[in-house]
Amino acid sequence: MLASSFAREARRAGVDTDHLAPIGSLRRFAPDIGDVSLLAVAPSNRHEHVLDALAQLPIVSGTAARTTGAITVDTGRGRVTVHVAPPHHAGSALVWHTGSRAHIALLQARARRFSLLFDAACLTPSGDTGCASEEEFYARLELPFIPPELREGAGEVAAGERGDLPDLITERHIRGDLHIHSMWSDGRDTIEDMVLASRQLGYEYIAITDHSQSASSSRALSVDDVHRQREEVAALRARHTGIQILHGVEVDIMRDGSLDFDDDLLRGFDIVLASLHDHGGHDSAGLTARYVRAIRHPLVNIITHPANRSPALSDGYALDFDRLFKEAAATGTAMEIDGAPGHLDMDGALARRAAAAGVTLVVDSDCHRADALARQMRFGVGTARRGWIEPTQVLNTRGVADIRAFVAAKRACYPEPS
Repeated sequence: MLASSFAREARRAGVDTDHLAPIGSLRRFAPDIGDVSLLAVAPSNRHEHVLDALAQLPIVSGTAARTTGAITVDTGRGRVTVHVAPPHHAGSALVWHTGSRAHIALLQARARRFSLLFDAACLTPSGDTGCASEEEFYARLELPFIPPELREGAGEVAAGERGDLPDLITERHIRGDLHIHSMWSDGRDTIEDMVLASRQLGYEYIAITDHSQSASSSRALSVDDVHRQREEVAALRARHTGIQILHGVEVDIMRDGSLDFDDDLLRGFDIVLASLHDHGGHDSAGLTARYVRAIRHPLVNIITHPANRSPALSDGYALDFDRLFKEAAATGTAMEIDGAPGHLDMDGALARRAAAAGVTLVVDSDCHRADALARQMRFGVGTARRGWIEPTQVLNTRGVADIRAFVAAKRACYPEPS
């Protein structure tokens, strides 16, 4: 990530700041990042020195713009803008530059009720000294701290007034990752690599869920591969007793709504994820019908990245999500918030609708590389937080016994499809 790389270079170079943090849409985990921006905190008499130092970082190839309070620089990976604020205005500046515009407009209106002025510099009446922290800023407006992911002008200020903000999920709540790929399909690393990386993250369990045979990925799991992969998983379970390894699959939903593997094969998996990877020429009604048939299947436990969206490239499928959520809640089928940068799906607004409909959610990395597990789970959690999601609404905040019980409950209660 460009912002992380830039901040790391600044720390290595010893840039004289008290704080350097992402702001804007990046901090709000918005799926479409308008620009990469950070806020540096330093006393006013050091601002010019800080901006000079940032312009001279090895990662920087040139300066595109500069004022007394900000600099925009070019790097080999894109542009970065850094704003600088003094410590006594750091909280106000952080709120202002984090946005969104809709959230800021609500705060400005509220500030006027308290005879305060809120602009890019500070929140202050005449002669006041501003706010050093965001907590202080919101307290001045008689509001609790509003997490950045909620700052979209979607009812968060009113919820704060009522004392009704959600207790948002965090990465600490995640006890396992239920959507991971390996070299058996289109992953880069071995199952053992993924297991070791997951153990380092403190996970209690993971599910290895490679693509089924008809997937359009570069490699896929054939029927013959399934038994050999199951043997490998069994061997790894014996070697790595500190983490539970579930043998799962991400099975394609075919054009008629059937599944890529037959039921006898699917029954052997610990958990089954089902996905649509192509629209097959279907309109909204046809795509929705395919999903409904898969959701009703007693062996399908999770619908992954349901819109099959790609931020900044495609909004994904036009679906009757209200119908899908009703079916998922009724059948005990979870729906996924996918942290892969190419999906971030369900997005926050859709995840909020799913939770309101009583759907059990999962937050997964959909990771294909061991070194990206943490980053993609962070994106998934950030996306869930944008949807006001609480840990109690997410399946993989629970222990592995609860995961197995969730799978078993659906298998026991619903008859096999004809």
